[in-house]
Amino acid sequence: MTDSKYFTTTKKGEIFELKAELNSDKKEKKKEAVKKVIASMTVGKDVSALFPDVVNCMQTDNLELKKLVYLYLMNYAKSQPDMAIMAVNTFVKDCEDPNPLIRALAVRTMGCIRVDKITEYLCEPLRKCLKDEDPYVRKTAAVCVAKLHDINAQLVEDQGFLDTLKDLISDSNPMVVANAVAALSEISESHPSSNLLDLNPQSINKLLTALNECTEWGQIFILDCLANYMPKDDREAQSICERVTPRLSHANSAVVLSAVKVLMKFMEMLSKDLDYYGTLLKKLAPPLVTLLSAEPELQYVALRNINLIVQKRPEILKHEMKVFFVKYNDPIYVKLEKLDIMIRLASQANIAQVLAELKEYATEVDVDFVRKAVRAIGRCAIKVEQSAERCVSTLLDLIQTKVNYVVQEAIVVIKDIFRKYPNKYESVIATLCENLDSLDEPEARAAMIWIVGEYAERIDNADELLESFLEGFHDESTQVQLQLLTAIVKLFLKKPTETQELVQQVLSLATQDSDNPDLRDRGYIYWRLLSTDPVAAKEVVLAEKPLISEETDLIEPTLLDELICYIGTLASVYHKPPSAFVEGSRGVVHKSLPPRTGSSESAESPEAAPSAGQAAEQPAVIPAQGDLLGDLLNLDLGPPVSGPPLAASSVQMGAVDLLGGGLDSLMGDESEGMGGGGGFAAPGPAVPAGVGAPLGSGLGDLFDLTGGVGTLSGSYVAPKSVWLPAMKAKGLEISGTFSRQVGSISMDLVLTNKALQVMSDFAIQFNRNSFGLAPAAPLQVHAPLAPNQSVEISLPLNTVGSVMKMDPLNNLQVAVKNNIDVFYFSTLYPLHILFVEDGKMERQMFLATWKDIPNENEAQFQLKDCSLSADAVSSKLQGSNIFTIAKRNVEGQDMLYQSLKLTNGIWVLAELRIQPSNPTLTLSLKCRAPEVSQHVFQAYDTILKN
Repeated sequence: MTDSKYFTTTKKGEIFELKAELNSDKKEKKKEAVKKVIASMTVGKDVSALFPDVVNCMQTDNLELKKLVYLYLMNYAKSQPDMAIMAVNTFVKDCEDPNPLIRALAVRTMGCIRVDKITEYLCEPLRKCLKDEDPYVRKTAAVCVAKLHDINAQLVEDQGFLDTLKDLISDSNPMVVANAVAALSEISESHPSSNLLDLNPQSINKLLTALNECTEWGQIFILDCLANYMPKDDREAQSICERVTPRLSHANSAVVLSAVKVLMKFMEMLSKDLDYYGTLLKKLAPPLVTLLSAEPELQYVALRNINLIVQKRPEILKHEMKVFFVKYNDPIYVKLEKLDIMIRLASQANIAQVLAELKEYATEVDVDFVRKAVRAIGRCAIKVEQSAERCVSTLLDLIQTKVNYVVQEAIVVIKDIFRKYPNKYESVIATLCENLDSLDEPEARAAMIWIVGEYAERIDNADELLESFLEGFHDESTQVQLQLLTAIVKLFLKKPTETQELVQQVLSLATQDSDNPDLRDRGYIYWRLLSTDPVAAKEVVLAEKPLISEETDLIEPTLLDELICYIGTLASVYHKPPSAFVEGSRGVVHKSLPPRTGSSESAESPEAAPSAGQAAEQPAVIPAQGDLLGDLLNLDLGPPVSGPPLAASSVQMGAVDLLGGGLDSLMGDESEGMGGGGGFAAPGPAVPAGVGAPLGSGLGDLFDLTGGVGTLSGSYVAPKSVWLPAMKAKGLEISGTFSRQVGSISMDLVLTNKALQVMSDFAIQFNRNSFGLAPAAPLQVHAPLAPNQSVEISLPLNTVGSVMKMDPLNNLQVAVKNNIDVFYFSTLYPLHILFVEDGKMERQMFLATWKDIPNENEAQFQLKDCSLSADAVSSKLQGSNIFTIAKRNVEGQDMLYQSLKLTNGIWVLAELRIQPSNPTLTLSLKCRAPEVSQHVFQAYDTILKN
């Protein structure tokens, strides 16, 4: 009879009976009783009361009974830790049993009992088992170390188990090697900083030898470990690839994908001219194709991985198009994924085949699949220019079917084809217009409206067509409303006499009757453009559009390289790095492919060197940058009080969206704001690309860095540049500059009212910044500012505000309020406004400090086109509080030793080397906060050239 009988009893008083049976003298009865206990435990009954009685049954030679007792122990040890200690002696005894199966069973169970009290008793038996003569016991003990490390990492390190594990990598038995690698990988994943798997060519050789003989899961552990190794040159990479290649023909798909991952990674190091490189490409295709004959779920995982591989190296599968053709019985998720790969592999050679196939798909019954197939035809047209004509005629055939969703998708993709090939296929517009009435999806309606607006001069009744959309303007989705607004403005600029009423109607609908800030702002911009400067409006609205690129949905290259390192894991299915979906304390290490052979990427540019060090050491004076916008969003813009603004409570990043939407369009696009001032004499500070990029939508403007370059005490003051263009601030234009006069800093502003209404109630506030700059007094605008009037104001600043490290360091984010709204802008202040008057260091102090600051904090810069004598340089810099402490002449060069001090107490020491005939000066800066060096250099540059 089978064991199912144990699950059928439902007697009352059962525990009492079981207790008696467990203490019986007959072995058979004992075994029956333990089986009943395990059965009750399995169905969820609480049998923990029998703990002491079950533990007594451990003293037996019967392996089956022992296994059952150990199973019970694992389950209840956590809830009964004090009782579990009773079992320790038996474990210790079992670990010395002559039968290796019992030794392994004991060590495995010890690892599963997650009770802190017991762990220290288990160290001795575990140590013996790690050195056991039987490989089965050693491989079990290796995994036990990883489990123990999870419970008590410190204990494992103190007992030296990690070193024993490392020794097991050289074991003679392949299964022991695989388990040792698995355990070390597991431990190092939870401690990314510890370099446990310190691989070298000798250990790699041992792993590759073990690879041929261990079980499939052992092979996966070893392959994953190999993938983290960085070969020292292309020859080593090739030899590893040669020894891993046989794994491609393994029956287990996980082994195949792990092998593909290793090969894809090491191929980066092989030169494309090698014969072996071509052979390897050929060998990679068949195993990937074989994966597609598995069951649908496995196919899907394989396809998601193939999608990444095709983006990285399309040449591997370029001749295998046919295997990605859809079968009638494929599930929808497989169909859609195959379709995606077909487009990626489409080329001039196979496009005829692909199009015939796609046209077939477009007549299927599955709506989602048909839509994707129609889109795919459009993507083929954009990708393979020679096929565009054929694709367009295929799309027209599909439109003739009059199937609603097919027509709509076709119109969306034809819009993209027009963008890619202007003035080529516009003859089809008439056919598209016939289907206007059947469009009911926002994307298709918006695409059709775009086509009518863009080609209005070719469509006789364009105004009637657009007017028909206007009737239900407020019921349309935002996408359609925005497109309609733009299309009618385009139409007006092309046929102004006939469409004046239409454009007025749409502008009033968009601005006065709409609640959507995006729509309203776009409406106002068009209104202003059309009323002030129709010529400019024409240049903006009817500008030449850039051609669209072929593959818009390619994964960004650095992310793709990271995902290639995760082939065969969840990351490759989600197409997201692990850090995006793995939660918890374990650090996720970012992986990347090795640099290509002969590529210049590895050579760092000299400018990049200091910035790498900057991240590592931040001076204590400047706190790390937290939430950039937290404060600006929290500003209470009443009239400011003098003195430092109160630190606003921190706002989570989610709050950033408060600025999204409306400001987006109002402030236009980032490019509009750049360099608004124009014509200032000093070069603006070099701004790193994409400052603030991660902050999402409408913040382009907040980080719109118009280069404001500052002033010197009694000397050069940069011309004012526009910081906030009127376009972005409802008619308020702010330009300005910074100056330092006799120890006090001021922000010199010009406010200009370019709107049609009076402006009053001005107030200003700064976000926290690197040096604590803050207004020292309210913004005094004594009379309301009438239209077309300007007012000049000098706003005194102090440096006692809240401090937060900005990027770049001298970034200042400002909020200005008036009776109309609150406006945000950001500008860069020149660092020399922060050089204080008592910045001259004693000579001895200078020498001691120079020696004391570590050499890695020294940065060197070249000041070009500066043909001043040493004395002229010295006096010019002294005017800006850069003091010369000593001067000497070495081999015909003048050497100036200088010091300066910033308002927050940071000292910067400088050595300036001047050669009489050479206009390029060499500046060496030393500072305990090296991130300021770049900005000090810019200050030198500005001062000496003006």
